[in-house]
Amino acid sequence: MNPLIPQPDFIPVSWGWLQFLLLLTLPLHLLAMNAMLGGLAVAVVEHLRGGEVRRQLAHRVAVALPLVIAFVVNLGVAPLLFVQVLYGQFFYSSSILMGSFWLLIVPVLIVAYYGAYLYDFRFQKLGAAGPWLAAAVFLLLALVGFFLANNMLLMVLPERFGEYFAHRGGTLLVSAHPEFWPRFLHMVCGALAMGGLFVGLLGRYRGKTEPELAAYAERIGLKWFFFFTLGNVFVGFWYFLVLPAELRHIFMGGSSGATVAFILGLILTVGALFAAYRKRFWATFLHAVALVVLMTFLRAWLRTGYLQDVFTLDQLQVVPQYSPMIFFFITLVAGIVCLGWLIWKTTTALSATDRLKNQEGGVSS
Repeated sequence: MNPLIPQPDFIPVSWGWLQFLLLLTLPLHLLAMNAMLGGLAVAVVEHLRGGEVRRQLAHRVAVALPLVIAFVVNLGVAPLLFVQVLYGQFFYSSSILMGSFWLLIVPVLIVAYYGAYLYDFRFQKLGAAGPWLAAAVFLLLALVGFFLANNMLLMVLPERFGEYFAHRGGTLLVSAHPEFWPRFLHMVCGALAMGGLFVGLLGRYRGKTEPELAAYAERIGLKWFFFFTLGNVFVGFWYFLVLPAELRHIFMGGSSGATVAFILGLILTVGALFAAYRKRFWATFLHAVALVVLMTFLRAWLRTGYLQDVFTLDQLQVVPQYSPMIFFFITLVAGIVCLGWLIWKTTTALSATDRLKNQEGGVSS
């Protein structure tokens, strides 16, 4: 046992339940994160390109951005907690080793959030400075993702924990590790692709009131999805090739479940690209969502493979305490109901505002 790895804590229920909840909640966070980062990238590019329709599209993304960021943060709490429970001795260690950067996430996120509100509320007054503010927010959010990616990789590399003695200020990063950049770029390209579909969804929502904007948003969203997904195929193979041979073997027959999931992921990717090329929005969207869900399973297998020589989940000792899990399920259902109600109220209010603006426009004309 590596002396730098603490002993794991006891868990209140079987690890299978916690893994199930991690795989249940993580895709929700990833989908919201993709909408945030990718949607903002589309807004920046369209705003810089200019033109009335493109500017309207950027404005629609700006209006949605603060709400999407709130979803990203809140939907990220649950999977982060389940990772801490299952892999606490690794996650807490890696967080301390890169502690200076890990703590920096909070102020960076606050500044980015404030910038997102400025981009929304001051969209008209910002003028030509608007897209540059949005670009700065994008870079700040990408920086948060960079720190998160470092922590998620560092936690599965306990052999590097000893490097703390050369980085006593909590400044240990693994961005020079062979797997880091393809891993990080794979997530960023995926976010840019899914962000295109998010923009397409915004367009579909505006279909009745602004048909020209809706049609353009769907067209540009599918284009973003197609090209960034196609590029991500090459990034994904790069990532696969730089993995250690024993980890690649997991997806090439070493684990039947992981191998089937890997092949299914390739099939879904081809299906999503074909649907996007044929401009079938909902078929593309369903393929893409299924692919994000499947990727969370592949990440779980990969994490297990990284740590298999030093830790397996069945080593966790259970001290039964079922009430927290029952309470979590109750609050989860209640939270979903509340979120559904909030989304319904928000969309209803926005629709009423749009109808009022259209009526005022008709009267003035």
